[in-house]
Amino acid sequence: MQAILGVFFHFIGGFASGSFYIPFKKVRNWAWESYWIVGGFFSWLIVPFLAAWITIPDFLSIIRATDGSTLFWTYFMGILWGIGGLTFGLTMRYLGLSLGMSVALGYTSAFGALIPPIYRDLFTSETAHTFSSMVHHISGQLVLAGVVVCLLGIAICGKAGMMKENELSDDQKKKSISEFNLKKGLIVGTISGILSACFNFGIEAGKPMAAIAVQQGANPLFQNNVIFVVLLWGGLTTNLFWCLLLNARNKTFSDYTNKQTPLAGNYFFAALAGTTWFFQFFFYGMGESKLGNGASSWILHMAFIIMISSLWGITLKEWKGVSKKTFGTILAGVLTIVISVLLVGYGNSLAE
Repeated sequence: MQAILGVFFHFIGGFASGSFYIPFKKVRNWAWESYWIVGGFFSWLIVPFLAAWITIPDFLSIIRATDGSTLFWTYFMGILWGIGGLTFGLTMRYLGLSLGMSVALGYTSAFGALIPPIYRDLFTSETAHTFSSMVHHISGQLVLAGVVVCLLGIAICGKAGMMKENELSDDQKKKSISEFNLKKGLIVGTISGILSACFNFGIEAGKPMAAIAVQQGANPLFQNNVIFVVLLWGGLTTNLFWCLLLNARNKTFSDYTNKQTPLAGNYFFAALAGTTWFFQFFFYGMGESKLGNGASSWILHMAFIIMISSLWGITLKEWKGVSKKTFGTILAGVLTIVISVLLVGYGNSLAE
């Protein structure tokens, strides 16, 4: 029953993440950097604070009492993840939901599985859960096979994107994705996928705070909410710096007060997108507490996001007008990535 609840919570989190970009499409006459950072204040500051305040008794005292090393690494992983999150937004901007999510999250699941064991091999004296030990155990071999399959799935999705680009006119491509650009999208999607894996590393770095929260009487179901506060401060730092820089460069500071735009609606939809985004990790934390396997929880989360965002991409007609062959290719790519994610998750479950 605990496992079923865990999977259900991950599905809700995946649905939130796969859907969060939809409200942004309702924002009118604002530059990308303007609505991204407004949504970000809700994603990375306001809603995480409220969630921790509601679910973790005296969470600020836990943060104040935490040693500097734990706070630094949790925050620093948040900064790196923030770069991934920033380029993630650009990936959606250039590739749309189905292709963008598949590419970015495929890389996230692959590198999230590979970076920790490679780090242990190169920089620690550990012998368990290293890359070299993975090669010699069935669990590690499954993870590595999943990574290879994932890269194959990304290549198939990229092929579908090139087929779409060749088949449709610029006007057709921009009906559903106003700034469709395959080359830019694949570049930022790759960067996003690699750095977005740092969110999971940040959760691991902040585990001492979660343990203290449980010791002080917090419901274990919500223990990660205190970690998210510090981790997402890092994400806010990165995104705020970049978006303000773009506001200055593009002269878009006026967006926030421009009465010629639907200000109330723009703020509402940006806030809704940001709030929806945070719910992915609110429910992710609940799912992980039920499954008790951080690596596999992360992979399961990725799989649900890819599936949901792909369905949204089809619903929003991002592939309208393409041939059956091209549509079949993107479906094959998404399915390949989902299979890879499940392979990695199963391999991790055998290892723990």
